[in-house]
Amino acid sequence: MNRRDSLLAAVVATIWGFNFVVIEWGMEGVPPLLFVAIRFTVVLLPAIVLVRRPPVPWRTLVAVGAFMSLGQFGFLYVSMDAGMPPGLAALVLQAQVIFTIAIAAGVLREVPTSAQVVGVLLGAVGLATVAVGRGGHVPLVALLLCLLGALSWGIGNVVSRASGATGGLSLTVWSALVVPVPALVLSLLVDGPAAVADGLGAFGWQAALSTLYTAGLASLVGYGVFNTLLARNPSSYVVPWVLLAPVVAMASAWLLLDQRPNGAELGGGLLLILGVLVAIRPARRGESSVRDVVGAEGGAPLVGDAAPLGQVVDRVRSAGSTEVP
Repeated sequence: MNRRDSLLAAVVATIWGFNFVVIEWGMEGVPPLLFVAIRFTVVLLPAIVLVRRPPVPWRTLVAVGAFMSLGQFGFLYVSMDAGMPPGLAALVLQAQVIFTIAIAAGVLREVPTSAQVVGVLLGAVGLATVAVGRGGHVPLVALLLCLLGALSWGIGNVVSRASGATGGLSLTVWSALVVPVPALVLSLLVDGPAAVADGLGAFGWQAALSTLYTAGLASLVGYGVFNTLLARNPSSYVVPWVLLAPVVAMASAWLLLDQRPNGAELGGGLLLILGVLVAIRPARRGESSVRDVVGAEGGAPLVGDAAPLGQVVDRVRSAGSTEVP
């Protein structure tokens, strides 16, 4: 990667990392599932008019939208509303890499490499360290909800991989059709009509700016830039940059929200990131591997906010680029 592309990758990772703080800042007074419904309505409009529908069956769009968008972000937003700090949320959500490799091995019979096995084990130890040593400010239910978001993301990655779908941006936009109405219905059932009405009344400039950032800048713009980088560079050079996002999220939450992680959270987080780095390293020649089914956020990049990275990497591979296992 040249200096310009490296800078762009760092900027995108920073946007995605700061996204978690923006979510918490904007969600004040608005029920989390209602906030998800509003976010994906903005992702849809007007993008769905401008972006062509991807050449995949509707069942694929529904499955990807249900797991990669509704499930991932529904659990994430509810987790943060339940007390999960944004920095720690960005970190724990990276468990999607571990879940993706495990599910792909079981469902798609894609045998993981030795490096991926080691990476999964390191990541699991890191998650256990975070869970056991988390501070009293992190309720166990919030941590479990965030892990469910990572699991849903991992399932969505495998569904996307199994379908052979291509066209990351169009898949992200069109699969978002699945999100707003179910998220609103769930909010009505979980929070109640009165809370939803109060949330809509509390949806002011702060929530609006947060939604524009998460839907416009983090999802659409961030994904567009990241996809361009993947098309120009070997994926093994681009993907690791995404791991800056949890670092940015934790640093910005520390500076802006005074949410300081404890030693166990930092140590476990480092182990998790190390595990992800080991798991995504390029495979040795002749070594079988799980193909790229890890996503890149929100129907997207490694941190949850852009679109299925695996599909893009498959196209990069077909052009002769370096593989990511």
